[in-house]
Amino acid sequence: MARYTGPKTKIARKFGEAIFGEDKNFEKRNYPPGQHGNARRRGKKSEYATQLMEKQKAKYTYGILERQFSNLFKKAQAASGITGEILLQLCESRLDNVVYRMGVSNSRSGARQLVSHRHITVNGEIVNIPSYSLQEGDVVAVREKSKSLQAIDNALASNSNVFEWLTWNLDTKTGTFVKVPERLQIPENIKEQLIVELYSK
Repeated sequence: MARYTGPKTKIARKFGEAIFGEDKNFEKRNYPPGQHGNARRRGKKSEYATQLMEKQKAKYTYGILERQFSNLFKKAQAASGITGEILLQLCESRLDNVVYRMGVSNSRSGARQLVSHRHITVNGEIVNIPSYSLQEGDVVAVREKSKSLQAIDNALASNSNVFEWLTWNLDTKTGTFVKVPERLQIPENIKEQLIVELYSK
């Protein structure tokens, strides 16, 4: 399974945001990485550089590599509607992202691991593909054998996020992907229009 496994704080510092979730190291050094750190003078970025940066940020945020992200963009482009918005909706509809949003894991990488290790079911069937695209009404649950996992309990105990497009029952560890989120309901700080402009060149 292809995924990014490099240093996360360094990437977060590059974008100036804790895109992988809470990060104590990022909070200490929230300036770009490099030998000269904060003192380095940085010229104005070109239009292309700004667009590329936004695409990279979206890819790292959702844990998607280039080919997969490019395929998602083609799918968004072929659909009717605003391409950038549909692209983010496709990212949000991924199973690993929904497991993360439901609070079953504290990070998307953790959610990806839970899915690939067969701890998650969709409509009663085990699904071990993190990129699996959920449809409205799909029921996502923690597998019966996995409900006692300490990591899941810890994550759920520390989760306070509520999303209108998802439901979650803590007692049964079951949730529903009620509907595809609207752009306003997606909390990620991503300028999707820049990504569309980049791919349109």
